[in-house]
Amino acid sequence: MPRILDYNGREAVRTVTVADIMALKSQGRQLAQVTASTPAEAAAAEAAGVEMVVCMSGFVSAVRAGSQRVFLTAAIDFSGAVTVDDLLRDALAALSAGADAVITARGLDGVRRLAHEDIPVMGHLGFVPKKSTLFGGVRAVGRTAAEALELWQKFQALEEAGAFAVECELIPAGVMREIQSRTGLATISLGSGPHADVQFLFTSDICGESDRLPRHARAYADLAAMHRQIEAERVRALSEFRSDVARGSFPTDAEVAQIEKTELDAFVASLPATAS
Repeated sequence: MPRILDYNGREAVRTVTVADIMALKSQGRQLAQVTASTPAEAAAAEAAGVEMVVCMSGFVSAVRAGSQRVFLTAAIDFSGAVTVDDLLRDALAALSAGADAVITARGLDGVRRLAHEDIPVMGHLGFVPKKSTLFGGVRAVGRTAAEALELWQKFQALEEAGAFAVECELIPAGVMREIQSRTGLATISLGSGPHADVQFLFTSDICGESDRLPRHARAYADLAAMHRQIEAERVRALSEFRSDVARGSFPTDAEVAQIEKTELDAFVASLPATAS
C-alpha cells in the first residue's frame, strides 16, 4: 500500500491514492467503493478489501477511527456550505479530519475553487437525489440522445473545472460506456453499469438493511432480519425481567452479596430497636 502524508503532515498508509484512481483507465481494473458512517462500518470495509469509502463530512473522524487505510471521500452537505467560501472551509475541515478527497454536487464555481487549492474534488452527475425535482422524480438521466449529449457536455465542463473524478448515478449503461471511453475523469458508477473505474453501492443495500432495495443494488446479506431478531430478543429479555420483579423471583440469594450470620447479628445488636 502507498505511503502518504495526510493533510496534517502525518505519515499514513492508504489502499489507493488520487494518482492511482486517475490511472485506472490505463490499467483496465476496477475498484470498489461503499458508504460508512461509523467506525464499525469502516473497519468492515477495510477487512473486506474495499478500497474506497464515502461518508458525510460530519462523520469523517468516526470513519477514519475505524480504518486508517481506506481512501476516504467526504461528501460536503448542501445546507452547511452556502457560499463557495463555505465549501472551501468545509472541505479543508474534512481533509484535516482525515479525508483524502471531497465530493460536491454544487456548481462549477465551487469545483474550480477547490481545485485551485489543490483539493482533490469529485463531482456528481446523472441523477442527483437532492435535485430530483429538476428531473421530475427518481429516474435515469440520459435516456434520450439530447439528454445524453447534455450530460456529456457536463462531464467535459466538470473536467475543465478541475475535478479528478465524478460519481455517475443512474446513467444508462450504453451512454456510460461511451462517456467512459472519452472522459479523462475517473468514473464512479452508482447504478450506471459496468463501464466505470469504480463500482459503488451503499453499505445498507449490500448488507440488506434498506427498507427498499433500489433496482441498481444487490443485497448480499439480510441484516435487517438479524436486527429484527435482536430487537425481539431485547423485548423478550426485558419482559422476563419485569415479570420476575412482579413475581418476587428477582433477585435470589445467588444474585446478591451475603454477610456472615455472626457479623449480621453483631450489626443488628448495635442498632437501636425498631419502632413497634
